[in-house]
Amino acid sequence: MDQFSLDTPKEGFIDITAKVRELIRHSCIRQGICQVFVPHTTAGVTINENADPDVVADMLMAFDRMVPNLPYRHMEGNSPAHIKSSMVGCSITLPVVDNKLLLGTWQGIYFCEFDGPRRRSVWVQVMGG
Repeated sequence: MDQFSLDTPKEGFIDITAKVRELIRHSCIRQGICQVFVPHTTAGVTINENADPDVVADMLMAFDRMVPNLPYRHMEGNSPAHIKSSMVGCSITLPVVDNKLLLGTWQGIYFCEFDGPRRRSVWVQVMGG
């Protein structure tokens, strides 16, 4: 398993596609799957369009509307971040063929920060033969 770190903004989506592709290229796996995992309760990982930055802005706006600021009981004051993280999820699984990550034409992998700024980790495991 490989791991990399990134510094995040207060809230936002960071395109990590190139880093995941690099880790797959350096693996010895020709055919298999790649698991990307985020070990944080106020962040997540997702796949979405990476051609138009307005998609990311729209997603952040929609999350803010779906998870309003309410009188949450969690004392740290970051309950919306925990909820958004659960909505997005903490892992994705992707196919690897010929030692390359398979994504659709417009797809990219995004680290989703909901409670930054922070130094975060991403774990990547490539499995197969």
